[in-house]
Amino acid sequence: MPFSPFHLVHGSNDRGLVLLADHAHRNLPEEYGSLGLPPQQFERHIAYDIGVEPLTRKLAAMLGAPAVLGGFSRLLIDPNRGEDDPTLIMRLSDGAIIPGNNPMPDAEHQRRVNDFYRPYHTAVSDMIQAVAGASGKAPLVISIHSFTAFWKTTPRPWHAGILWDSDPRAVVPLIKALEADPQLVVGDNEPYDGALRNDTMFKHCIVPGLAHALIEVRQDLIADEKGVDEWADRLAPILDAINADPDIHVARQYGSRTGPLEEV
Repeated sequence: MPFSPFHLVHGSNDRGLVLLADHAHRNLPEEYGSLGLPPQQFERHIAYDIGVEPLTRKLAAMLGAPAVLGGFSRLLIDPNRGEDDPTLIMRLSDGAIIPGNNPMPDAEHQRRVNDFYRPYHTAVSDMIQAVAGASGKAPLVISIHSFTAFWKTTPRPWHAGILWDSDPRAVVPLIKALEADPQLVVGDNEPYDGALRNDTMFKHCIVPGLAHALIEVRQDLIADEKGVDEWADRLAPILDAINADPDIHVARQYGSRTGPLEEV
């Protein structure tokens, strides 16, 4: 597949649902080589979210919904950070020094913002607008991520986590539906806090008041086709039911725990 800052999965825009996968790919433009890293580092979570691309594509097919997938490795630049975030371009990630990011001249920093980060976010914005136009309502936006089974040497007990800031509309029914399975341990803003200023959800959902949720699935559970199928089968009917709620499709600002939206 030729390199692109984003990849589109086409679906029925009139469904009022958009899927996102910020960290779907580990690709780099040819001119960046491997950023000076050995190949095995691109098998790790520092390069991309393992299992997320096939899971997002399977969900898009089952739900008949469009999706936008990030086309570049987070080691190049992280699309799920604000442009002012110090972790936008990582010099060190989970013990791995990234030679191609050290040092980072201002001109190169801005080039990555202009050539990769902003085109991805423009694609997300364009897709949300297209779905809003076709459906005649505010879209529900679901972002798919994955997390490691261990942090350092500490096991993470959650099978999935739902991250959010202040808008509960999609989050509460999503957590409730997952917790209905007694075999699942579901994190509420675990293993991360969903209030991250100027990240993807903040830019595209919190500020305009779109209902949304960020789903984190543990990577070992979606590392193969069987696991992807199991989680797609689990999530698709839940998301379909949430999307059927009319209140989900009303734009309504809930604010942010990170501060006033007017500061954006």
